[in-house]
Amino acid sequence: MSTVKLGPYTLANPVILAPMAGVTDQPFRRLCWQLGAGLVVSEMVTSDVRLWNSRKSQLRLRHDQEIAPRSVQIAGGDAQMLAEAAQANVALGAQIIDINMGCPAKKVCNKAAGSALMRDEALVGEILHSVVSAVDVPVTLKMRTGWDAENKNAVRIARMAEDAGITALAVHGRTRNQLYTGFAEYDTIAAVKQAVSIPVFANGDIDSPQKARDVLQHTGADAVMIGRAAQGRPWIFREIAHFLATGELLAPPSLDEIRTLLLQHLAALHTFYGETMGVRIARKHVGWYLATLPGADAFRRQFNQLEDDHAQRDSIEQFFAACEEQQKKPGVAA
Repeated sequence: MSTVKLGPYTLANPVILAPMAGVTDQPFRRLCWQLGAGLVVSEMVTSDVRLWNSRKSQLRLRHDQEIAPRSVQIAGGDAQMLAEAAQANVALGAQIIDINMGCPAKKVCNKAAGSALMRDEALVGEILHSVVSAVDVPVTLKMRTGWDAENKNAVRIARMAEDAGITALAVHGRTRNQLYTGFAEYDTIAAVKQAVSIPVFANGDIDSPQKARDVLQHTGADAVMIGRAAQGRPWIFREIAHFLATGELLAPPSLDEIRTLLLQHLAALHTFYGETMGVRIARKHVGWYLATLPGADAFRRQFNQLEDDHAQRDSIEQFFAACEEQQKKPGVAA
């Protein structure tokens, strides 16, 4: 495996957790780090500091007791505001600033932010130079291949980013118009890697150790960035890192380990958000963890009615106890 450096920081391995709004909060980042991620990136924080007093922003701006290096993603469409947001996050403890030019969500793109920025290369250049010059920490950029199939400008923007002093690039192998449909393509990521000398991270549809290896070989990228495939499966980081280092596939986690990790994640959510908000946020994570287990659909419907943390914990214990009993039956594979 190649060594990836971001300014003064050397990553433990080339397997990175992608920033995902509403997903990569502090509890999830900690868990992914524990399970082998070489770098974890926070969910995006708006660059409009006037909105930072909201509860959502306050939780996203907590960089205390974070895993180093602390990478924080900022989103917006105004160069000066992004520069100020970068400075403010560094003052709060961010050690790497990531600029969001990859989010395809309408509410982000309608504000000329996220992947919508790729339609305005002059603004992109202004933003890159403003943010890099505003802080003395590494600045990275996450982007897509372009706005649509007729306007793939990732290579041009990659060269602009390198010229502006961006430390590394993450490229999702889809255009903005694709959202998350169809399949990611990696030829554009390979072209970006050929065009620049800074580290490039390949992102999009990487959901197994073998796929990670194949994408790295195809693109020449320095690392893979894992997003949706980590939802409910945070152990994917150790699986990929181990396979890239040794060529060996790890055994999947046992039911007992999945239960332990899920309960740990649940407790962290309840502590971080408080019971009311923690209980609500836990529901989607539990759905992801249990998606492939028998009886998950019926259990999820019942679980989503629960309103307190003790009831959630007890129901998880009961679900896994039932799964273990099912496994003990003759003819059921362990």
